[in-house]
Amino acid sequence: MTIRTAVLGYGVSGRVFHAPFLDHDDGYSLDFIVTGDAQRAAQAAAEHPGATVLPGAADLFARASDVDLVVVGTPPWTHDELATTALERGLHVVVDKPFAPTAAQAALLVARAERAGRQLTVFQNRRWDGDFRTLRGLVDRGALGEVHTFESRFEWWQPGGFRGWKARATVAEGGGILYDLGSHLVDQAVVLFGPVERVWADVVTRGDAAADDEALVVLTHANGTRSRLFMSGLAARPAPRFHVLGSAAGYTKWGLDPQEAALVAGAKPGDAGFGHEPPENPGTLGVPGDARPVEPEPGDYGRFYRLLDAALAGTGPLPVDPVDAVTVLELLERAHQSADEGRKAESIR
Repeated sequence: MTIRTAVLGYGVSGRVFHAPFLDHDDGYSLDFIVTGDAQRAAQAAAEHPGATVLPGAADLFARASDVDLVVVGTPPWTHDELATTALERGLHVVVDKPFAPTAAQAALLVARAERAGRQLTVFQNRRWDGDFRTLRGLVDRGALGEVHTFESRFEWWQPGGFRGWKARATVAEGGGILYDLGSHLVDQAVVLFGPVERVWADVVTRGDAAADDEALVVLTHANGTRSRLFMSGLAARPAPRFHVLGSAAGYTKWGLDPQEAALVAGAKPGDAGFGHEPPENPGTLGVPGDARPVEPEPGDYGRFYRLLDAALAGTGPLPVDPVDAVTVLELLERAHQSADEGRKAESIR
């Protein structure tokens, strides 16, 4: 059965990360796109002529009987209300990250989905970055031994700061780089190394945005691994994407997964070479004097929707358990709390 789908929002999320994969996957039909922006509406109609473009969420929910799945790709402070309405209309829901502005709101959404008997998941697409898939395989195979230090970075050079709603959103609304990129970095760390016992963070606002634009989060996992997670839009010289140290070997990888850049440039899922790293950019595994390149796995954001198709058919688990996303939000809240306590301590001195 084809899953009739609506995408709420046609900014970067809906246009780049959702609509192309829904259009490409035969398990789905992209029936509706919702945006109140006239320019984006025209773009959506041109790029997806088979979809009906609607101006508002109310217009979509009035046609709920024509939809099976709603993808919420709107700003984070709207996620709770839109996902709740979709669940009340009997629809399955995908919510973009951050899942909600608070862990408490997210937990209530999970409970609502359970009561409604609907499937709810969170679009943690970075689980299917090629470099992360490669690293996860190395960790699972024990190629690094016992990992004691995991450094992970999302860094770029954007001295002008955030644009659009991201420049205006406050932390209370789910704004700032810690919620934006930390949702991915923390999720990846927990997937790799499990539960977290302690959180420390340094969170900084240097630009003109309403919320933070640079952060460092240190997680101490129950297994002893220490994750150091860096995120910045002010990195004139970015550091390695991954630098992972274990008892048997280390792994270093430079550069970001190519899928987002390719999609922004107009590439489509299914294009030749989509998701593949350039051959000159492999990760390196080994010890001093004995290191070798590691053939990277291709990135595959489309796998999220293939797994969701199976879950909706009752033949597999959800691609992302929404409880995982609640845990991530709890850790992000602890990170903000740690940073606030650090700033208070500095002001007392």
